[in-house]
Amino acid sequence: MLPCGRLLSRAWEQARDAAPDADPHTVSCPHCGEAVEGLATVNAATRALRDEAPGLHALADRVMNIVRAEVRLGRLLPLADPDRDLRISESAAAKVLRQTADTIPGVAVATCRLVPEGEGTGVHVIMTLAATLDGPLPDRAHQVRRSVLHSAVQDLGLAVTAVDITVVDILEPEPPLPPGSGPS
Repeated sequence: MLPCGRLLSRAWEQARDAAPDADPHTVSCPHCGEAVEGLATVNAATRALRDEAPGLHALADRVMNIVRAEVRLGRLLPLADPDRDLRISESAAAKVLRQTADTIPGVAVATCRLVPEGEGTGVHVIMTLAATLDGPLPDRAHQVRRSVLHSAVQDLGLAVTAVDITVVDILEPEPPLPPGSGPS
């Protein structure tokens, strides 16, 4: 969400698909303009890298890990221990849950938010992701939900009340490795 209240994805789509009847807000808003300019630069660099050396998935993963590692504590969430005042930062918990979901083949997490529920220790997980279509999306979402729930409870000690998953983009499946080029 940009400071002007517009979704970053909407501003990018409108700028990318620039039509003669462009949205006046997107055209005049400094927040949308700055975001679109930054995304256009990243998009151009990504295209150039893809053209130069296909298979830079590992580089993209490293870049995304650095971006995600930016320190923003966020709110403190209660752990599932009502007798103690134990807390974990939202950013630390979200990082663990994103990494857990990213281990599911054919999934790349876009966002992960954790929202405290009521006055107790319950936490609601809201995750958006991209997924391949090499299997049914409901099955893939179920795998992610189960994995995230397990990690939240076992690794972090969170009392998760719900895990909402929204697929916001489609990934291209990874090409199969040529025979004999796999890990040895």
